[in-house]
Amino acid sequence: MLLLRTLLRMPELRLSLHTGEDQLDRTVTRVYGTELPDPSRYLSGGELVLSGLLWHHGPQDSETFVRSLASARVAGLAASEVENRALPSDLVEACLRHHVPLLEVPVDLSFATITERVSMELVGLSRHRRLLNVVAEGSGLPALVLAGRHELNAPCWVLSTAGRVVAGGALPDRLTLVKEFLQADRLPKTVRGMTLVPVSDRGGTRLTSWILVVGGPVQQEAAAELASLVGLERLRQAQGRQIENRTAAPLVSAVLSGSADLESRLAAAGLERARLRVISAVTSDQRTDLAAAVLEEALPRALVTPVGDTVCAVAKADDSPPDDVREAMRVMEPGLGSSRVLVGISSPVEWRGLRGAAEEAAHARRLGERRGGRTCVVAGEEIALHQLLLAGVPEELRASLRRRLLGPVLDYDAEHGSNLVGTLKVFLDCSGSWTAAAARLHVHVNTLRYRVGRVEGLLGVDLAEFEVRVDLFLALQAG
Repeated sequence: MLLLRTLLRMPELRLSLHTGEDQLDRTVTRVYGTELPDPSRYLSGGELVLSGLLWHHGPQDSETFVRSLASARVAGLAASEVENRALPSDLVEACLRHHVPLLEVPVDLSFATITERVSMELVGLSRHRRLLNVVAEGSGLPALVLAGRHELNAPCWVLSTAGRVVAGGALPDRLTLVKEFLQADRLPKTVRGMTLVPVSDRGGTRLTSWILVVGGPVQQEAAAELASLVGLERLRQAQGRQIENRTAAPLVSAVLSGSADLESRLAAAGLERARLRVISAVTSDQRTDLAAAVLEEALPRALVTPVGDTVCAVAKADDSPPDDVREAMRVMEPGLGSSRVLVGISSPVEWRGLRGAAEEAAHARRLGERRGGRTCVVAGEEIALHQLLLAGVPEELRASLRRRLLGPVLDYDAEHGSNLVGTLKVFLDCSGSWTAAAARLHVHVNTLRYRVGRVEGLLGVDLAEFEVRVDLFLALQAG
């Protein structure tokens, strides 16, 4: 509703009140300008009547005019007297007598300006009412975005910061738009003709926001209005997720402990018949809130809960393809600040294999610590058995094993500026093939034989023995 008191608070109109201070909560439905002595037949109630008082010649004219406004139940009268520069006292008295609020319009302000401003406000209120009706009907986010498209006369989408289209059709530039949103100095921002408006739930950060994308330049007030209503849907979904995640903590605890009630807990979550993955995430600065937030964005259907310094999630295998999670993490990188996020994803398993899947996810995540990148996602099925085994070995023990097995060669390289360790690695990578290893190193086979012989001599081993090759290969991988 547009109230009279709202008009008085608009600094650009500079209206001043003469009568009706106790009637400022009257609703304005439209603006009507008139110079008729009795305009009652053109009034339907709720009007803000504008008049330059050309009809005024004396007190009786004021009485007739104001009485007609009162009988029509107008919201108020906004008048201006150009010649006298002051409103007639009999007009003020008539308005007091008939309880019609009287506002004075500055002589340098045109009625057209008032009409335009009030009309814009009424259009906005009408738009808001229509959009709010969509929310109240519970029609959901797609219906709200469609209604917003009609109201703004422009295509609209809602994106997550993981690059997922939450509502709206396909959006080819979605990943670029998310990156621009996360890196923007200020919002809203226009990118490639698209207006990006933040949609946050209460207390949310930019990384956990949705993004309202409007296809083209748009009145910012209208876009912000739509974004605020999309935010209600965002909050509703976030609250729903919080309720779902209440089952996550006891479920994950049952997974990690192999509890006898695991199957019943999975059944309560509707997961007992699905193939599942366990996901383990951690940040470089032990921010479980951030790790949980990025997992929830990347895996919107997963159950997510903190476990100590890490965050664990259980998701249906079809809802958590590693490549999709990897892409989502990459998209969110600009919003991570100084944090690094490491994620391990297990292979798909039936419910009985969840405990082993949790261990696999944790080992995969630890393996990611040795890789580069602001985010690193390692899937169990992507890594070899020896890598999983090494990931479970503490870093100090790995370094000790590497030193014990390779120490003399490491010392020799350090002293002579050679690279016998590199030669050994290539030789083992080529499965002990002299020809293949020599070709990769761009040396003669005899040169390679000499170098490998030096390694054998320094270490006191025979590289023809399979067990020796395995030990040295693992020592190289442990570095």
